[in-house]
Amino acid sequence: MTGAPASAAGGSGATPVPRGGMLGAGAVNQAGLWNIANILTMVRLLLVPGFVMLLLHDGGYDPVWRSFAWAAFAVAMITDLFDGHLARAYNLVTDFGKIADPIADKAIMGAALIALSSLGDLPWWITGVILFRELGITLMRFWVIRHAVIPASRGGKVKTLAQGTAVGMYVLVLTGPLATLRFWVMLAAVALTVVTGLDYVRQAVVLRRKGLAAERAAAREGIAAAADAGDAGPIAGMGAGGAAGDAGPVVGTSASHAVGEGVVEPVAGARGAAEADR
Repeated sequence: MTGAPASAAGGSGATPVPRGGMLGAGAVNQAGLWNIANILTMVRLLLVPGFVMLLLHDGGYDPVWRSFAWAAFAVAMITDLFDGHLARAYNLVTDFGKIADPIADKAIMGAALIALSSLGDLPWWITGVILFRELGITLMRFWVIRHAVIPASRGGKVKTLAQGTAVGMYVLVLTGPLATLRFWVMLAAVALTVVTGLDYVRQAVVLRRKGLAAERAAAREGIAAAADAGDAGPIAGMGAGGAAGDAGPVVGTSASHAVGEGVVEPVAGARGAAEADR
């Protein structure tokens, strides 16, 4: 003990914040709904209808309004980069965030793809491939969540960056070499979408097989343990009964011998004394 009061030793005695302001998972209480990570997610959700209205305003071909739409899309993509990081770094993970964050991601990207295809700027097959992959992987995560969680891969993060860059370039009214460049950027994004999607499928199948194998092994161990417990019961009963039955006669016999010997010895002593008197 230092002898210093709590106020002198460090204020009210609360856990000090580590350098950098980040708290460990055990250093803070469960985060509430209204935290910075969830607020950013809500902002991204609210940006979806605003982005669509800006993009489709005046027929969808006004460069000024499409620039505003690009700004809204850029803000949504930036908040997507920060909300998850803030939630993990400052222990702000909530059930709302777990559900709302992926919904916001799919909503802004899906709205942009569908709107651009409806305007004729983006082929529908590109929109179909990307949306099929995103929705399919989301459903697959739920398919294996009982066994394990599929972590976000580095390829998936690169895919998200490529998609955001390509869609952002399509939102803007570009001509000449930039219009050609955005087409190739989009093709690269589609290729990454397909490759990372197949990798997620592989991971999901492997994780599910391992999970099912572990469940079967645990079931076999449980059956074996139950069988061992059933066999051990009668054996233990027989051992206890046999020990009691064997101990009874042995103890009785020993006692009889002890009593008999005790009786014989005094008699022998009396005879010896009588013979000596003779």
